Amino acid sequence: MTAPKLLGLSGSLRAGATNTKLLQAAARLFGESDFTLADINFPLYDADDENAQGVPEAVKTVAQQIDDADAVIISTPEYNKGPSGVLKNALDWISRTDGNPWEGKPLAVMSAAAGRAGGERAQMILRGFMVPFRTRILQGPEIHLADSRNQFDEDGHLKSDIYVKDLTNLMTSLREAI
Repeated sequence: MTAPKLLGLSGSLRAGATNTKLLQAAARLFGESDFTLADINFPLYDADDENAQGVPEAVKTVAQQIDDADAVIISTPEYNKGPSGVLKNALDWISRTDGNPWEGKPLAVMSAAAGRAGGERAQMILRGFMVPFRTRILQGPEIHLADSRNQFDEDGHLKSDIYVKDLTNLMTSLREAI
């Protein structure tokens, strides 16, 4: 049996982003898989540009990666009480591709943020963003990584046993949802 294809989307483009580290930790805890981190560094969505040039190839690539994946994980930071603009922009672009690569796809969402709520508001809004795509969003355990800059060791592993336990449970549920 081949390893399941797991796709990660990080709502932060920054090198060393804690949301990217959280996705990588989730992929390790998921177990054997073919993990890919999607590149969602897309141009800003503009319908005039889409009409003139079509959907960018980078967007089509990620839409195909979603379609090919057995499951998807998304991690978002919280900016001004919501998900990042980068992530929303990516979702908007992906919605412009042919078909719906998300439909029926098992999806786990999580968040990492500097604040003490760990991006809880952003994650709740992200869950709402995903409704039109008709994914199978896992309901928990919820992962809201607070004070995220201080939650990883020098090798990118989570320090807290509580976060490791909850993230392991979430990844076990995601594997079972495939």
